[in-house]
Amino acid sequence: MKFIEKIKFDSNGLVPAVIQDIETNKVLMVAYMNKESLKRTIETGKTWFYSRSRKKLWNKGETSGNFQEVLKIYYDCDKDTLLIKVKQKGVACHTGKYSCFHNEVLSKDYKNYDKVISELYEVIKGRRNNPVKGSYTSYLFEKGIDKILKKVGEESSEVIIAAKNNDKKELIYEISDLVYHLLVLMVNEGIDIDSIKKELYDRSK
Repeated sequence: MKFIEKIKFDSNGLVPAVIQDIETNKVLMVAYMNKESLKRTIETGKTWFYSRSRKKLWNKGETSGNFQEVLKIYYDCDKDTLLIKVKQKGVACHTGKYSCFHNEVLSKDYKNYDKVISELYEVIKGRRNNPVKGSYTSYLFEKGIDKILKKVGEESSEVIIAAKNNDKKELIYEISDLVYHLLVLMVNEGIDIDSIKKELYDRSK
């Protein structure tokens, strides 16, 4: 823990700590730490802070059960701020919101595609659990595995044809169709996206 000696704590012996979700990169909260809470954070693998109002240490999740598993700790170039990446259990904010930063004051049009596949997966799962009349997705689940596999095979062939045709626009369209049907297959077989991510991560080592 020699790095703690490098941290520039303020006149009250505190340093701000930005807590970030390691999976989504969303900032969850900002709190203060002193040397003792930082040591406990490292030793226990859970976030500990110092309450400026109560004048004592507190462990995030101790009363709510919404613990934060600490996975990475950084300090900035000035050595006066910490960035702690965690795996959040439950919500981070005492209001019941996932992040303490939920009061939006400015929002410009920005298309974020990062969650498209995971959100589509959830929609597909919803169509399986709560079928909607006229929904193509619900229809696939109603017909069962043979129909789903047939569509996966058809879409795979169409991806190959599009690639052979050297048509990028068509290829993007057909790959999207294939991804959708693969997600349907995954939901049908009880395979979540994290399982695929883990497999790809393990292969990359």
